[in-house]
Amino acid sequence: MNSNKTISEIKEGLESYVGHKVRLKASKSRKRVVIQEGIIEGAYPSIFVIKVDQENKNPRKLSFCYSDLLTHNVELTLCENEESILCG
Repeated sequence: MNSNKTISEIKEGLESYVGHKVRLKASKSRKRVVIQEGIIEGAYPSIFVIKVDQENKNPRKLSFCYSDLLTHNVELTLCENEESILCG
């Protein structure tokens, strides 16, 4: 995707993927990266929420702001066709 997106363009694009299963790659700290799969549950004015199912645990909801996608702290990939979406 085009790397020169604004936050409002990222938000509008993400809203069309609500309900889709995605692979989430998030940078937690300098050397720690978390990779999980979940479903985009909602896109709100300042944040988006992903519901992550964990083995032998209750599902968790993770929230991120759109600037995380813009700065590549969070990357989303559709699980159906391995297409990278909204990486900033």
